[in-house]
Amino acid sequence: MRQLPLGVQLRLTSRFATFNPAGNEAAVAALSDLRRGPAQPAIWLAGPVGVGKSHLLQSACAAAGEAGGAVAYLPLADESSRNPGLLGGLETLDAVLIDDVDEVIGQRDWEQGLFRLYNELQERGGRLLLASQATPAASPIQLPDLASRLRASLVHVVAALPEAGHAAALLRRAEMLGLELPPDTLAWLLRRAPRDYSALCRLLDRLDLAALAAQRRLTVPFVRSVLGEAD
Repeated sequence: MRQLPLGVQLRLTSRFATFNPAGNEAAVAALSDLRRGPAQPAIWLAGPVGVGKSHLLQSACAAAGEAGGAVAYLPLADESSRNPGLLGGLETLDAVLIDDVDEVIGQRDWEQGLFRLYNELQERGGRLLLASQATPAASPIQLPDLASRLRASLVHVVAALPEAGHAAALLRRAEMLGLELPPDTLAWLLRRAPRDYSALCRLLDRLDLAALAAQRRLTVPFVRSVLGEAD
């Protein structure tokens, strides 16, 4: 798998195995094997912050790379990634995955670069995957030719994971981390932590690092201490 030379690393826990597909089965199916599926050269994931768009893009990137594909992941939420020159040369890859593309929509140099990349990937049989809070139809794309192409993308609106699925999803993520998450600790987290599943995942990753450093189990008192809460 080709990575961009930006120090960008995929989260080890961002895999399809740790994504609860409830309500998003079609998106997961479309991204699981980029060598198959609809003929559209572009797939667009839309949805608010916290619904799992980045998780899905990183999962697709990891799966494609593990299958021997040449892929690149570009997270535009990171300011160091917002250089349109980084698009140069990506047209030779099997897939290019661009996260938070709404950060650059409306910028002439980026739109021109995306237009070239789209066309070149299409000619070579590559795929372009984009994630944004808005759908392409609702995005303020200024370049008409780019707008017409992206609005013809295969669009999946990613739905938030229902709260009823949070417990099972966190347990699956903890298992992938090799982390024991006792029932009382899980119940405490679900009562006290943010309702946003993505925020819950980041919190679990933080607790994993703290437990590893302290060589402690994730007991409720330890979790309280890490989060700075009094007993």
